[in-house]
Amino acid sequence: MGEGFKKLIVWQKAYAFALSIYKVTQQYPKHEQYGLTSQIRRAALSISGNIAEGYTRLHRKEYIQFLMIAKGSLAEVETFLLFSKDLGYITDAEYLKIDEVRKEVGRTLAGLIKSLR
Repeated sequence: MGEGFKKLIVWQKAYAFALSIYKVTQQYPKHEQYGLTSQIRRAALSISGNIAEGYTRLHRKEYIQFLMIAKGSLAEVETFLLFSKDLGYITDAEYLKIDEVRKEVGRTLAGLIKSLR
């Protein structure tokens, strides 16, 4: 049962997204280590984590609840990415590239939620 969620396209995309967030935040200033860097990483990793946890639940309603939490974390990351760009921690090009991935995760997540309802 624990392997099942890894087959989900949405989990794979969310996991890859979290990896890309971890990589891009390596260039953030040291003084942000316990601030913005920590916040965006936590939120990004929470997306795939909640998809996985929800998948293992016995009831569809619970699964959807965890997917909605993942959707909320995705919105948090959107805010943190924009903030990062506006602070100059990432370039406009980096922002646009990673935001496209974020949007794709969001579309895939929304599709799964819709199919479960």
